[in-house]
Amino acid sequence: MSRPHIVAHTTTLSVLLVYFVLTGCHSTSGNSAPAVAFSKVAAAYQESPYKTDITERDYKTDLIDGRVTGLRPGQRIVLYAKTDGRWGLCQQSDQPFTNIESDGRWRALVHLGLQYAALLVDPTYNPPQQTESLPIVGNGVVALAVVNGEGPAPVLPSAKILTFSGYEWTTSAGPSFRAGSRNFFDPANVWTDERGALHLRISGSPGKWAAAEVKLKRSLGYGTYRFQLRDISHLEPSALLTLIAWDGVGTESTRRELDIELGRWGSLENTNVNYVVQPYYVPANFVAFRVPPGAYTHSFRWEPGQVMFSTVAGSGDTGGRVINEHVFTSGVPSPEEKSVRIGLYVFHQGKIPLKSENEVIIEKFEYLP
Repeated sequence: MSRPHIVAHTTTLSVLLVYFVLTGCHSTSGNSAPAVAFSKVAAAYQESPYKTDITERDYKTDLIDGRVTGLRPGQRIVLYAKTDGRWGLCQQSDQPFTNIESDGRWRALVHLGLQYAALLVDPTYNPPQQTESLPIVGNGVVALAVVNGEGPAPVLPSAKILTFSGYEWTTSAGPSFRAGSRNFFDPANVWTDERGALHLRISGSPGKWAAAEVKLKRSLGYGTYRFQLRDISHLEPSALLTLIAWDGVGTESTRRELDIELGRWGSLENTNVNYVVQPYYVPANFVAFRVPPGAYTHSFRWEPGQVMFSTVAGSGDTGGRVINEHVFTSGVPSPEEKSVRIGLYVFHQGKIPLKSENEVIIEKFEYLP
């Protein structure tokens, strides 16, 4: 089988991106624009991208420091480290902020990452705990600097873009957490065939599985999201297919998203379809049931304050027998910045470990406003 095209990861200490903006509506020539920079950079995260038995608690730490110029009263530093596809907030004594000394210098302990970000923020800024994309300057973020970790880091595959059902999608690449399990995502495990159907594959072997995921490049908003699938009853108990809408922000227990989860979560006795309005641990946000082998069309109709999930027999455009449907009216998020993701990955905490490669085919994705 083909392996991902490996792109060398630059590990120099050069700053990748710095934004400088003025606070307020006016400035004077005697005042410099606020800016943040690194003086000492922490080491790069070096764990194997295939390692699965790891959580945030296992991340090693290192010191990092820098300096602020053009500081305004009350402003503080927020630090992030990018590890496993996410920017994670680096807290100091359970506080999200790092104080700045009178001379503009700051110093803090961070968990190791491939990259580090320092945000100069206003006193009222509320930083997200985790996010796939850094906040941009504005709305309380005054200045931003990003730098690579010091020293060698794992080489990771590059994401790719493909067209499916008339939309552009980008693949996930490298390690990332899904449903509490760390997976390595390989763009080579995603492709479309001559008929335009989307294929997702789990490749590799025990101890070195590679998963697959695509993300719609734009948010579509309220409406009906429909996924036409071929039969997936052949999936092993620890292989999971998920059809979700999410903005990439939040931890596993706090993120706001809509999920259709297809799989048995590592046990033959479990149901194989879940409808979820995250967070999943709220009883009113979760419905589980079982479907027999066959092709199905899964969908959700997203409206202000409610979402209706539905599973219909068959994978064609004509109506089929309704297997199940459920309306949620509690905790339904708004669709701003949320986009569709289709993922096939390994649930490494399951009772029955994955033994072989697995593949699914999605015939069509459809969005109706």
